[in-house]
Amino acid sequence: MLKMKEPISTKIKELPENHLDNYISKWFAVYTHYKREKIAAKQLKSSGIQVYLPLQVLTRRYSRKVKKVELPLINHYVFVKISKKEYTRVLQCPYILNFVKFNKNLISIPEKEIALLKQILGEAEAVELENATFQKGDLVEVIGGNLTGLKGILIEKENNKYLNVQLTNIGISLNVSIAANLLRKIKNGLLV
Repeated sequence: MLKMKEPISTKIKELPENHLDNYISKWFAVYTHYKREKIAAKQLKSSGIQVYLPLQVLTRRYSRKVKKVELPLINHYVFVKISKKEYTRVLQCPYILNFVKFNKNLISIPEKEIALLKQILGEAEAVELENATFQKGDLVEVIGGNLTGLKGILIEKENNKYLNVQLTNIGISLNVSIAANLLRKIKNGLLV
């Protein structure tokens, strides 16, 4: 009996995508050790790497005092703007675990998404409440301030003036407190 040979697989393994460039610096996210984001950012900066660590200011109440603390907006993440030649210098930092990869692909973060993070952290406007009827789950668009044009979902009413909105523009979900008069309801994809 004549046996046929197994066909040679014509499927070529795809190489992981890598956005590192020899000349153009791009933003990448890196993982840090637990609660070492600030130290890692400081060491990277001192070694000549452009670093962005989004920090939020929170008020902590202790038994005898009230203290304001700066905590990372995204735990375990620091953003670096590098070219290919700086890749190993980032990994040499003792508090960096690795680059954030998506299915083994080293994907850069668009400049506009880093700018969005900066806008979110810069949002602090004193505003007056207008008569608005928002309900939990409403689709809304920001119509004023640094976040103008962003869309999200109303999660809850924080108090009489501010609403918590979930924004998902940067690949991760962020809950942001926004003044009610800076929001407009979107109904079935159309602005109301």
